[in-house]
Amino acid sequence: MKKQGPRRIDTVADYHTMVGLPAPEHPLLSVIDIVCPAVRPDLPDDSMYMGLYNIFLKRNIDGMFGYGRRNYDFSNGIMGFSSPGQVFSFNHELDLSKISGILLLIHPDFLRNHPVQKKMEDLGFFSYNMNEALHLSPREEIQITRIMTDIREEYLQPIDAFSRDVVISHVDVLLNYANRFYNRQFITRSTSAEEPVLRFEALLNGFFAKEEITVLPAVQDLAAQMNISAHYLSDMLRSLTGMSAQQHIHNKLIEKAKAILLSTSLSVNETAYQLGFEYPQYFNRLFKSKTGLTPAAFRKAAMDN
Repeated sequence: MKKQGPRRIDTVADYHTMVGLPAPEHPLLSVIDIVCPAVRPDLPDDSMYMGLYNIFLKRNIDGMFGYGRRNYDFSNGIMGFSSPGQVFSFNHELDLSKISGILLLIHPDFLRNHPVQKKMEDLGFFSYNMNEALHLSPREEIQITRIMTDIREEYLQPIDAFSRDVVISHVDVLLNYANRFYNRQFITRSTSAEEPVLRFEALLNGFFAKEEITVLPAVQDLAAQMNISAHYLSDMLRSLTGMSAQQHIHNKLIEKAKAILLSTSLSVNETAYQLGFEYPQYFNRLFKSKTGLTPAAFRKAAMDN
């Protein structure tokens, strides 16, 4: 028998049907109180494809997700985000009976051609793994719940020319708070974050210790080796070091390039090829953007001194 693909949830109504709720009040968005077992999703056999933006605050889910919490982490509730097109899998042995919280579903058509849609596409935490969820303090939970409740109160009002903009303005505020709280989490977890930063540096050092590089390292590949998402890795590094993962890679690359230029007689083109560049002009452009000099000018200045 041919294996079926993930169960598809393409509309807000699809999700309401899955969890046994009445039809949504608005066709393109919904705020749902998570109260189990009164509202418990009929979990698919394997996985579920979500065609919606999904922002949730859930409580009492200890043991569901490995997050590596430390004593100074807030452990009251977690907040998570997903964008359309993501697939979720389920553990049917989990006890969902104590879960509570609130869930915001937004169909992408509701945000179509609005600046907030581009903002959501650019925010890294919509692509974080589930184990990189945002931990909230009780005060933060109240703030998030209040904003989601305001969204629900607005879409329950009679629709007028301002309805969409008012709802989206609340969504924008919600995103700004989430960004603030994630930044707080990176800071409060700075001690525990030292380990992945050191692991990342070790991976880079090992990579650039090779005599010849056939292809430049990709952020996604390095993050996969660390079992975290690429966006989470970059956001964590940016918060703790001021530089993204790609900037760290480029800095290591420039260090390696300088060493080759000063310690060998390889031409600039040969240096570029040895560093994994297919086209030397890209190497020249990157080197100049980082140092202010072309590779040839850097080598000449060093020899003159």
